[in-house]
Amino acid sequence: MNITIKKMGDFRNILMVVNPISGGEEKDDLIADVQKEVQNKNWKFHLFKTEGENDIEKIQQEIKKVEPERMLVVGGDGTINMVAEALLHQELPIAIFPAGSANGLALNLDIPKDRKEQIKIALGDNFTNLDVLQINSQLCLHLSDIGLNAELIENYETAAIRGKFGYLMQTIPTLIRSKYPYEYEVEIDGSTYHHKGIMLAIANCKKYGTGAKINPEGMHDDGKFEILIFKNLDIAEILGTLREDVKFNTDFAEIISTSQAKIKCKKPIAFQIDGEFIENTQNIEVNIASKSLKIAVK
Repeated sequence: MNITIKKMGDFRNILMVVNPISGGEEKDDLIADVQKEVQNKNWKFHLFKTEGENDIEKIQQEIKKVEPERMLVVGGDGTINMVAEALLHQELPIAIFPAGSANGLALNLDIPKDRKEQIKIALGDNFTNLDVLQINSQLCLHLSDIGLNAELIENYETAAIRGKFGYLMQTIPTLIRSKYPYEYEVEIDGSTYHHKGIMLAIANCKKYGTGAKINPEGMHDDGKFEILIFKNLDIAEILGTLREDVKFNTDFAEIISTSQAKIKCKKPIAFQIDGEFIENTQNIEVNIASKSLKIAVK
């Protein structure tokens, strides 16, 4: 179904998709504030809350029923990814209210923390066009990786404590149990490269939700993504990713910019996309769809 984007003055239907458990925070006040602002503009407000089962199909059904002119997404990177998959091949813009354990995409797009500013952006008329990665059968909007960070996310998802403190609590156990370094074979444009390291990242943006800048030169709308091979657990270099002017030592990380890649691992390794653990895998194929998702920004 193709949806025509109307001008802001013609907006009537706004569909808000909320993940009620993301980030371990209540969303009722935010929902009420957005609903009030939408109704003040004489637009129609519609609410959908995810349930954890068949949400993509349910969102698609809600879109057919409501026929919205814009989607508002309340959740973390995983929730935004899910909505993007529901919107695949539809010209329907989205707006982000970061409310997850990981909010990396919102951080990269400079979505502010102030709620009034978030609502202003969500109902405004400034947009950016985001490249979307296809990694095996999954969409990736932000960052994916295999190795140490994906292991951390896998352990976090089975833990009782949520939020950033939950990630922190899993750091030491993950380092103790991890079997890095891993061996990667990367094929780009017919050439094959062999690497060994603690993590291989597939980056469509610059930063993780923690603020760590792992892809300093990356752009979300340039038709390219970056393969980053992190070679060793260098604490000084890792802390350096928190600086805005980060520059990697080549002994620590290698960066390859491309529009397609195939990655093979010597053994199954933990694999995550946009902060969600996917599986342990040995084979990954990455392609890019340039500027295929429209997102409201300031």
